Amino acid sequence: MIEFDNRQTRIDFSKELESLIEKSVEAVLALENFNKEYELSVVLTDDAGIKEINREFRNIDKATDVLSFPMLDFEEGYYDEEDMDIEDLNPDSGAVVLGDMVISLERAKSQSEEYGHTFEREVAYLTVHSILHLLGYDHEREEDRLIMRSKEEEILGRLGISR
Repeated sequence: MIEFDNRQTRIDFSKELESLIEKSVEAVLALENFNKEYELSVVLTDDAGIKEINREFRNIDKATDVLSFPMLDFEEGYYDEEDMDIEDLNPDSGAVVLGDMVISLERAKSQSEEYGHTFEREVAYLTVHSILHLLGYDHEREEDRLIMRSKEEEILGRLGISR
């Protein structure tokens, strides 16, 4: 289950955009063979809103495009079903709580123009990127960045989204 919280008014958050985010999440989970019920919070904001969240939670006083706040801690650094613990589940629903994703739709719009592709492609990319983070992937080291980038491109390809 995905819970959406639209906290911005600059960009229209349409049913089509909501569906795109849902499809992007599902594509990542399918590639990772994550076949459990899940809960995910998606906050849609603008540059000022994401800057405030970035400052409050990461002590970084600048806007960014997407933030990921995972609830899971995977031993090998990425999703493996054997890493799941009972503490990872919502006691009421039994669903795996993936965490929170915050997307600046304002930044997504400007980056789509900067990179010369569609706004929808940028939102799908940011969603895929964030879900991979929630599943333990990172890009601090070059070898990890290459793995994550390869997965992002494969997932976008499966969604039929190109540059």
